[in-house]
Formats: sequence, C-alpha cells, structure tokens
Amino acid sequence: LLMGFYQPHEALSRFLVSAQQEFKIPIRYLQEYAALGTGGGIYHFRDQILSGGAETFFVLNADVCSEFPLQEMLEFRQQHGDAHSFVILGTTANRTQALNYGCIVANADTQEVQHYVEKPSTFVSEIINCGIYLFTPAIFQHIGEVFQRNQQELVLEESSNGWQRAEVIRLEQDVFTALAGSGKLYVYKTDGFWSQIKSAGSAIYASRLYLNQYSKSHPERLAQNKPGGPVIRGNVYIHPTASVDSTAVLGPNVSIGEGVTVGAGVRVRESIVLHGASLHDHTCVLNTIVGWDSTIGRWARVEGTPSDPNPNDPYAKIDSETLFRDGRLTPSITILGCSVTIPAEVVILNSIVLPHKELSRSYKNQIIL
Repeated sequence: LLMGFYQPHEALSRFLVSAQQEFKIPIRYLQEYAALGTGGGIYHFRDQILSGGAETFFVLNADVCSEFPLQEMLEFRQQHGDAHSFVILGTTANRTQALNYGCIVANADTQEVQHYVEKPSTFVSEIINCGIYLFTPAIFQHIGEVFQRNQQELVLEESSNGWQRAEVIRLEQDVFTALAGSGKLYVYKTDGFWSQIKSAGSAIYASRLYLNQYSKSHPERLAQNKPGGPVIRGNVYIHPTASVDSTAVLGPNVSIGEGVTVGAGVRVRESIVLHGASLHDHTCVLNTIVGWDSTIGRWARVEGTPSDPNPNDPYAKIDSETLFRDGRLTPSITILGCSVTIPAEVVILNSIVLPHKELSRSYKNQIIL
C-alpha cells in the first residue's frame, strides 16, 4: 500500500502497473483527502492495512534508501518485548547531524526505547530513527488515543485554533515520544547503509550505496571489463538494452538505463543516465542525472558538484542542502529533465534544466525554466 495526499496521475498509475507485473504482488495507491501526517495516514486507512488479517506489518517512509533489514527486524522482535511491542530501525549518526533526526535513547541490554525526541535542540543520542517501523495492529490503539485527545483539545481551542485537523498525527512526536519508556517500543540498530533522499541530487549518493551493495550481494548485476567492451571502473550498472561504445569509459558509480546510447570516447562518472538518453561522441558527464530521452551533443561537458557526506567520518549522513544560499543557487548535482537537448561543445555546470528544453549555449549555476 502506497499512501500520500498527492493526486494520482498517469505516470504514477503506469509505475504501479509495471511494478505489479514485475514483482507479482498487488500494489495500491491510497490518497489521503489532506496531508494527515506520518501517523494520521495509516490511522485513516487502518481498515485496508488490517484487511489481510496481518499480525505484523512494516511502515516505511518513501524518502529513504537502505539495505532494509526487514527479516532481521522480525527476528529481533520475536526475541524482544511481547506480542504487542513495536520496533524502530535505528542507525548511528555523528553528534552534530543527529540533531536533524529523531533521536533514540535505548537500554543497552534490552534495546528498549526509554526516550525519544524528534529533532532535538541539544544533543540527546547518536542513535537516529531511520523511518522504517515494524508494527502490530495494537499501534492503532495508541494512535487512536492521540486522535481522541486532539479532538478534545480542538473543542476547547475551537475559537483560536479551529483550522487544525485532529486527524493530523505525527508518529514521531505524538506516538513514539509517549510510548518511550513503556516497554512497548524497541530499536533494532543496523550497521548497514542508510540515507535520506531529500533532494534529486541525493539520488546520486543513494545510487552509489545500492551499487556498492550489489557488488557484495549481487555482483552479476554489475558490468565487468570484457574484450571489445567499454572500460569499467568501480561499480557500474548497464541495462542489457543499452548500446555502449567500446571506447567509452564508465565509472565509478554509474547507472545506465534502458535503451541508452553511449558514443565513442564518452566519459561518465558518478552519474545516472535514464532510459532513452543519448550521449554523443566524446561527451563528459560527471555528477549528473540525465533525464529520460535527453541528448548531449559531441564534445559537450555536463558536470555537477557532489554533496557527499564527509568520507572520513563513518557515521556522517548526507546534508539536506537548501536549493539557494544567500540568494544564489547552491552548487550541486547537475540535473537534466526529460527530453532536454544539449548542443555540441558547450559546458553545463551546477545547473538544473527543466524538461523539454533545447539549450543553445553554456550555462553555470542556473535553473533553466
């Protein structure tokens, strides 16, 4: 079940149909009538969640990438707590960045959550909430209590604050904070990779994490150096339908999509090239997302600035960069929307190009509407 308050549109419907066919599971999109918060949405659709008679179910935020150790969370729950306990997936952040997340204080022996604070103003804990939860139907009783309390408070405050909805419930602030210390909430700490995906640029970092995971768990998915094939450096994924010239150099951390054409002498590094794109001879693509059906002309250079976490800190997370700083576009990953045409011999640097644009010259640090 996918939940959100956005109007379903053709692209989402197409995605759901193709995902159902690929994974052989029923997938539905449930639209909230308004933004109900992380807890209000699942409470509103509790009948659909429980319709299969589930004893436990996972709730996952859609803007995170991870190894998703779901089986391990299930086994952890069987060993900790009782039949009605809940599990949060946690990971370690550095002390400074932990303030940007939900912070968890847990019993070192039992892993029971004793204290939970969402985005604290001072340091609380290095263990942060990953936005991946294992619940039982009992969670709806706790969310329901928040709902009832909100309704009562709304009656009292109707005159001054009547616009706020009682149905808007935040799992983190409203539910976890209250459950901490009650013996009902536990944290499973993962050492595997985890990152938020808060901007289009952070997709490059997420792609790198997944490619690195594939190199360990599914090396057959990644491209290898072969006689007569392109030069592969590090972890590179090439879709079987892509056409890549043998003189191209790809990697590290490159994903080449369906039906992509990569010409002679092309250099691609730390980039995602989506389906149907065409990179003409001798183009250079660095730290860039190339949108569907886009074309980059001969000898053009398309480059962005990576916004990676500190490589010397194993617990560093990617920062949620704002698009603008001091009135200027923050240098970041270059993004070409779908069906963008870049002419030959130009340089596009640290720019965002919206779909269906045909550029005529070089650009730097711009959003091209």
